[in-house]
Amino acid sequence: MRTSLRRGITAIIAVITLPVALATPAQAGGGLDDIIAKVMVKKVKGTNVKKHLDALQAIATANGGTRATGTPGYPASRDYVANKLRKAGYKVTLQPTDFVEGWVENSAPTLNLTAPSQKTYVPNEDFFTFQPSPPGDVTAQVQGVDLTLPPTPTPTSTSGCEAADFTGFVAGRIALIQRGTCAFAQKIRNAGRAGAAGIIVFNEGQPGRTDAFPLDIGEWRGGVPMVFADFAVGNELAATPGATVRLKVDATLTLGKSDNVIAETRGGDPRNVVMVGAHLDSVEAGPGINDNGSGSAAILETALQLAHFPVKNKVRFAFWTSEEIGLLGSDQYVERLSAAERKRIRVYLNFDMVGSPNYAFKLYDGDDSDATGSPAGPPGSAHIEKQLNKFFQSRNLSTVGTDFDGRSDYGPFIAVGIPSGGIFTGAEGIKTPAEAALFGGQAGVAYDVCYHLACDTIANINMTALDVDADAIADSTARYAFNLNGIPQHSAAAAAPVAATTAG
Repeated sequence: MRTSLRRGITAIIAVITLPVALATPAQAGGGLDDIIAKVMVKKVKGTNVKKHLDALQAIATANGGTRATGTPGYPASRDYVANKLRKAGYKVTLQPTDFVEGWVENSAPTLNLTAPSQKTYVPNEDFFTFQPSPPGDVTAQVQGVDLTLPPTPTPTSTSGCEAADFTGFVAGRIALIQRGTCAFAQKIRNAGRAGAAGIIVFNEGQPGRTDAFPLDIGEWRGGVPMVFADFAVGNELAATPGATVRLKVDATLTLGKSDNVIAETRGGDPRNVVMVGAHLDSVEAGPGINDNGSGSAAILETALQLAHFPVKNKVRFAFWTSEEIGLLGSDQYVERLSAAERKRIRVYLNFDMVGSPNYAFKLYDGDDSDATGSPAGPPGSAHIEKQLNKFFQSRNLSTVGTDFDGRSDYGPFIAVGIPSGGIFTGAEGIKTPAEAALFGGQAGVAYDVCYHLACDTIANINMTALDVDADAIADSTARYAFNLNGIPQHSAAAAAPVAATTAG
């Protein structure tokens, strides 16, 4: 846009919004970002966000009560969002992603020690196929990966959690990995990247963590056959020099396709991208109106209103598929980005469940100020938390922190060093008395009693929480669209696997 036109629009905005600026508690020094943020807060109305939720409810009702990936309700949700964004003038891309559509084990798996001695392990007793393992039949030497075995007193294993654990791993061998610390899926992805021809994960060896059991980890992208074994099996293989095994999985793995909806402003500096994301899919059990129709509807309305302004920084809205089955949409999106493309994403804002009926206003703890649980986010995450908190303070509302625990789509962005933050109003966790004193509602009751259930319908939304959070989303999106001061440039990192599936 030419400078004269931009100045004209800025002048008009300033004149039109002067009463708004005077009537609204100030957060910043009155720059263009401050003025437009105030306009956006006025324009992003909870009643309009609810209209999008009504549409998503209608879609679910017409499609068996669900909007889950792999059901007709998801593409209908995708098309609703994409059409709205196209009409508003955004450049909209449907990005195909993979998910497991079906998995069948045709016969029992095989795990045999073939050298230097011979031993046959009993399938579905000593070990189980890791669902959804790809099929395969491989005979190769076993190589342990950062194992923690008795008599070492270390209470837990970190085997396979970091790519560095595979330093020195010989491609073509079978990776022997111990349970512990991080998600099974993370270990599997790291092993696949290291060139493992097969994967044996064995239980940790601590009390209560010795025997194998059937398990669906939702992860197949290691690309090789994989099994879960008793601690005794793993310990024996680790203690046998030059152990060679035959590992066979006879299964049929069927992959399906689903789409992320990616919409970005036509204008704005492409070297400075502000990403705003929410997952669009529900669980199969219900329509997912709070989880996460609420976040999707709020960022959709924010996008529709932001379309009226010529932003300084390019803004990219993402409606993720397949979050509920392992963050697959966001994980595959980040994995496909080049290092240069990742570096251009200056901030990622995530909004997952922002209308919980027994809500608390929770902000992702970017600076780890509580010094418990998950660590701080990448540099710049603390700024996002503070920026969001300023909005709530301007309304005389309290907030509390919530950990980056890997359960939502910020995970893949944090893994590559992109500053992240967002709002969460609570899921199956129990509201504390202290939170009830701050936010009202019922202590000792879940934030969302319908979490992942059929009752997560339009009746499950708390309109007070939704309205406030939609305003906060509009405010933060607008501010970063025009001003990234305080957000450091980050170095692009190699994509690391992130999983929200079963923890190890």
